[in-house]
Amino acid sequence: MTTTQAKPTTIAESLIEEIRSEANYNSNVQVAPACILWPDGDRQFEPVIDRLLSEMPELCVLGDYVPDRRTGPAIWLRMVIADRVDETKIPPGKTPVIYLPGIRRQDLRAVDDCPEALKPLAELQYRGSIWSQVNNKDWTILAFLSSKQGGLGLDVAQDNGTKNCLRPSLYRVLDERVDLLENKRLDQDYFNGLLSGGDPIKNLLIWINDPPMYRNECDTNAWNGFAEICKSQFKIDPVADGEIQAAYLLAEQAPPWNAVWDRYAEAPHRYPNIPDQIRKTSPPKSTGLFDDHSGWPQWNDSQEADLLSLLSNVKDQSEQDARKAILDADANHRVRRELVWAELGHSPLAMAAEHLADLARITSESMAGGTAEEVAAAYADQGYKADDAVLSALGCVREDKEFEAVAAAINAIYTPWCEQAALHLQAQVEQHEYPGGSLAELKEREFAPGTCVLFVDGMRYDLGVRLCDLLQERDHEVCSSRGWSTLPSVTASAKAAVTPVSHLVEGADVNEDFYPSIAETGKIADKYNLDKLLADNDWQQITKTEYGDPSGIGWSEIGDIDKKGHQLGWKVARSLNSILQEIVDFIDQLFAVGWNEVQIVTDHGFLLIPSGLPESKLAPSLAVNKWGRCAAIKPGANTQEKLYPWFWNPSQSFALASGVSSYKKRVYTHGGLSVHECVIMGITVTNASVAAGNVQIKSVTWKQLRCTVELLEPVEGIQLDMRTHAGNPTTSEASKIKPFNDKPRCSVIVEDDDLVGHRVFVVIVDSRGNALAQQETVVGGDG
Repeated sequence: MTTTQAKPTTIAESLIEEIRSEANYNSNVQVAPACILWPDGDRQFEPVIDRLLSEMPELCVLGDYVPDRRTGPAIWLRMVIADRVDETKIPPGKTPVIYLPGIRRQDLRAVDDCPEALKPLAELQYRGSIWSQVNNKDWTILAFLSSKQGGLGLDVAQDNGTKNCLRPSLYRVLDERVDLLENKRLDQDYFNGLLSGGDPIKNLLIWINDPPMYRNECDTNAWNGFAEICKSQFKIDPVADGEIQAAYLLAEQAPPWNAVWDRYAEAPHRYPNIPDQIRKTSPPKSTGLFDDHSGWPQWNDSQEADLLSLLSNVKDQSEQDARKAILDADANHRVRRELVWAELGHSPLAMAAEHLADLARITSESMAGGTAEEVAAAYADQGYKADDAVLSALGCVREDKEFEAVAAAINAIYTPWCEQAALHLQAQVEQHEYPGGSLAELKEREFAPGTCVLFVDGMRYDLGVRLCDLLQERDHEVCSSRGWSTLPSVTASAKAAVTPVSHLVEGADVNEDFYPSIAETGKIADKYNLDKLLADNDWQQITKTEYGDPSGIGWSEIGDIDKKGHQLGWKVARSLNSILQEIVDFIDQLFAVGWNEVQIVTDHGFLLIPSGLPESKLAPSLAVNKWGRCAAIKPGANTQEKLYPWFWNPSQSFALASGVSSYKKRVYTHGGLSVHECVIMGITVTNASVAAGNVQIKSVTWKQLRCTVELLEPVEGIQLDMRTHAGNPTTSEASKIKPFNDKPRCSVIVEDDDLVGHRVFVVIVDSRGNALAQQETVVGGDG
């Protein structure tokens, strides 16, 4: 046998039930009452009568004749009770309820003294029933809420402030659940909170953010309730003190405003005008070392200005001194990365300082030592992190002055580090040979059905590491390998070497664009001819719209990092994560349609020095074609440039710029001989899924709008989402779906304050978004 849990009862439902209960009678000794009279001398319930008319079809009101609202004079009400009015009928089985605004019970008792207009109803007190308190007084809102005899027996404060709030807030009080109020103290703040929306901190922030808008959206009762809440809870009068004083108190963060600040800091983007409101105030004068002015954006601005000056000045320092200055700066400014101003994007240099400090630590260890292979190994182990730190630091800045400061710091410690490693590698290659092999070493490779080879142009080693991390977050099995680009490290020469048909390509005389040739036809191995060669050898062209037949083999190209680098220069740093995400999403689609394995290949890396690569001079008369880092020398030309054999035809040679210099003025370029350009990564990706049975939720806890979920044990590759409908990912209310990162605990923030008190689901999903476990919860907690 199953039982149905009773629906929670609201105050409105309880009020209606109590009124209707007045019609109960003992049929053995009584007759049914003709009606229920509801006297309300102080008109306390009048503000909600329109609502009750919609919920009580038997309710009628004494007043001017408005039959559509079941309202009319006493004689008309007598006719309704007698079922003599065609347009107003009381439903069968219902006892008519007559609401009497402005009429007290004692007014009915003195029949002779009744106003003439009321006398037709006076007699009904004997044939009907009167809904009143046990002491025969009219019901008031306070009495109904607090009385244990015929009322709800709630704990309601008796002070005048609370009494004054009751009538204005009644409309909202009616929707409150009785069971949730039974253990609460209902005072002035509670009722004013209902008037102003039930969330005083949220309302306070909305008002500070846009005072005219908030005032216009409030009716008189709601505004008065909000003002009273501000006075009692936050010690500020919105009318007398104004929003600027409120902004000052918010920035100061002294109790009770610290709770308001914490709420603001959880979702500052919801209140975009608050920083400007705070700027209209001035921080208090400093009194000592422990002053905290972090709530003022002006303070953060001054800190950013100090950091900009420090970073700009490291260009005049030695490498050692520059590194120390950068590390000290990071230590002094790291606290600002945790502040709301960083969240709002107002602390770009503080954010960049973290990555510059990483760069300082990494570049303190030179890569200029050992064989070429040992240099490559050092780069693949730690050195690539310097490249990543440069990109991450550049990705933090937007304005020119910020870029110039960061570029100065990078140039002081990164450029000489790269130069030393490149010169050493070039010397090793000159003494021995280039480790990247030659055409003679290319062999035909076998690929299993269901394999797609994915070409990414310009995927430097550090970006390969980023891509591996993203793929592993999606729960794919990832295996990476280290290799070398061809020389010169340009797409024309290097791309053909990583295709599945490289064994069908050969080199003739080097041409000015460094393209090899298709062996069978002699045509240059550009994109058109390579695509044709792939198709002739059963390689399907896979695109974002054509996923091919996964029982065969496929070739695809996506994520043109190199094109973006040439177009954007240093600003490519802002686009790289979205490019890598696009690659991951594409691989997900390939697996979704049935491909078993994706092999990611690339042609070369790149050098990116934001202040510009050092320039190397090469007379135009000596070169057939001069690229950034390489040049085809005219036959018979006499040059002092170092010449290197071409991968596709060692009898042909070309010049490479020394160190990290460039034949043309460039910020981003490639083609030369350095680990950044020539050490490349290959990635093999296979699909793996998470076993749903391993995921078990231990607890769900709330701190304001932050929900923390703890598992019985950690599971790899899973993420936490918050949804209003567990099975529909489009109903996510989490500010961001968060990975557990192999830990048992994870938290997300719900940005929509309006969801407080509403039921939602925490949902654990795998990398594909498949739900593995879920649990219902209440936003903000059950209490």
